[in-house]
Amino acid sequence: MKYAVINNGGKQYRVSEGETIEFEKLGIEAGQQIEFDQVLMMVNGEEIKIGDPLIAKAKVVGEVVKHGRQDKINVLKFRRRKHHMKQIGHRQHYTAVKITKIES
Repeated sequence: MKYAVINNGGKQYRVSEGETIEFEKLGIEAGQQIEFDQVLMMVNGEEIKIGDPLIAKAKVVGEVVKHGRQDKINVLKFRRRKHHMKQIGHRQHYTAVKITKIES
């Protein structure tokens, strides 16, 4: 099985070819290609490459599928006996990217 661990937006993602991953919103239109060059680790069957901190000349190529918003998260702040209750909601924007190629 071939997969890679990439860094994007301060988070690490485990990706493999043909998989669709939801990243935090990227400023790229749907249908365009994107390259992730911060590859931390690559696994190809029994062969494992670990970067120090990154693998040189390695990249992951993907195609932006769509943009959207995730399900709503309700946040409730409540202080007992203080006559205080605050309720807010949040929907995070995301960009769905289909991984097309992992290059080393």
